[in-house]
Amino acid sequence: MNSNVVIFEKHDGIGKITLNRPKALNALTIETFEKLREYFIKTREDDEVKILVLTGAGRAFSAGLDFSLLGSTLLENLSKLRPFIRMIQGTINMLESMEKPSIAAINGIALGGGTELALACDIRIASEDATFGLPEVCYGIIPDLGGAQRLPRVVGLGRAKELILTGDIIDAQEAWRIGLVNKVVPKDELDNAVKKMANKIMENGPIAVGLGKMVADKSFDVDLKTILEYTVLAQDICVRTQDLVSLYKKKLEKIKKEK
Repeated sequence: MNSNVVIFEKHDGIGKITLNRPKALNALTIETFEKLREYFIKTREDDEVKILVLTGAGRAFSAGLDFSLLGSTLLENLSKLRPFIRMIQGTINMLESMEKPSIAAINGIALGGGTELALACDIRIASEDATFGLPEVCYGIIPDLGGAQRLPRVVGLGRAKELILTGDIIDAQEAWRIGLVNKVVPKDELDNAVKKMANKIMENGPIAVGLGKMVADKSFDVDLKTILEYTVLAQDICVRTQDLVSLYKKKLEKIKKEK
């Protein structure tokens, strides 16, 4: 087993996970998902990590599932297919459900499972040479890692169906136009843009950020009355922390300096 298929590092509150199979365009294997699960848990439990960045080595974020898995493992033993898909879904769900926010730094090709992995992040920043798509139907299968569910929530049902049913590949500017990514930047500015966004988020109250993320995510799952009650409870938690007073003073000082 190659322990370097995924690399984890942390610096100044930012945890960074890098998919590290550049020659294979960071195609996703069972080992990749096992390491991702390990590092998602590590991120969730490490108090020094305030925000997570997910990216890929080389010229791809991820080209999606390694199709050699289908030939050598799953198609030869279809009884393994359902537990395999559920395992991968569970790993990606961990990224979305963790309280700490995440940013996908999409540095190139993001297809199939690569797009689905990016969709599970809270914010997506892409280099101008990035490409996106869910081409599974072209191979007679469907997106099964959450892309068919998360994409409509991000870009709307009509645009999501078009991408899912045609398997079309879109460039970074089109992804920005339809709202799939938050920002597109030149390739050599991607790291700085991601760090700037991460630092901006980390300046805010960590409890409020975490609860804000969770309330926003839940707004798709429950009725308005229920989510408003969640918001009341979340706000009560925020007000009872020390963040409110300290951040208010910090904000006032910043305003005074800017005048």
